Amino acid sequence: MTAVEEARMLEALRPPDRKIAMVLDTDTYNEIDDQFALAYAMYSPDELEVKAIYAAPFHNSRSSGPKDGMEKSYEEIVRLLDRMNVGTDGFVFRGAERYLDSMDAPVKSAAVDDMIEKSRDHDEQDRLYVVAIGAITNVASALIADPSMKERVVVVWLGGHALYWPHTREFNLRQDISAANVVFSSGVPLVLVPCMPVASHTVTTLAELEKDLGRSNELCSFLIDRFAEYSAEHFAYAKEVWDIAPIGWLLNAKWAPSHLDHSPIVQSDCRYSIDRRRHLIRVVDELDRNAIYADMFRKLAER
Repeated sequence: MTAVEEARMLEALRPPDRKIAMVLDTDTYNEIDDQFALAYAMYSPDELEVKAIYAAPFHNSRSSGPKDGMEKSYEEIVRLLDRMNVGTDGFVFRGAERYLDSMDAPVKSAAVDDMIEKSRDHDEQDRLYVVAIGAITNVASALIADPSMKERVVVVWLGGHALYWPHTREFNLRQDISAANVVFSSGVPLVLVPCMPVASHTVTTLAELEKDLGRSNELCSFLIDRFAEYSAEHFAYAKEVWDIAPIGWLLNAKWAPSHLDHSPIVQSDCRYSIDRRRHLIRVVDELDRNAIYADMFRKLAER
């Protein structure tokens, strides 16, 4: 990387200090955290302009495979937006039906096409923020299909663990290691929000949600019910709402201090390999959990 390229990268990696345009790539039905993150982003219109939402694939006990996970996420996005009285036509797009087979071949989808198209309204002085809170297949596919997209976007990804963690066997990353390596090696400006030990601080409880968020509107009741359904037992039970962490960083970087580090490579055993010659990325170090929750609760409850 030349000195000019490095200067451009450093400028792109500066935390935003103005209203930004973003798209959200989300495996919304995988857990209960994407729902909170989606609503938080949508209800922060003074800081964030959400231009599109993409359904990401996932495969766990809540789906029969990546395609089914993506379809269920698409349906959950629609349910959420319906409770916010937001239309879905031209705003919500289906993503990948499978993970990457190769680091050279994209998985084509409507989400990938729209992500590339939306990025073309931007440039390196006014970048589109691509916020990914699931397996990063859609984002990797867009970067493979149009490598020039890296000049117009900043990717913010909740994925993997801290670079010093003993392993990175985290759900979003380990589903599609090839996609993670595409993004890490693409040269796109990247803000990495690790799950452990950063987003892991986003714990809350049903009692807190009932008291401090409350059921002041249909959306809040939906979110509380989703949280309640996730566990059969809520005595002495707390749950991470992981995906609000990237939204918190976008809204106020003071809530999520970060540092610059070198882009890693993910090995087949889900461990990071670090090469100090590789380009820089921004890595979030910690969260002001209380400030993020206070901001989110107020915004959701007041709508």
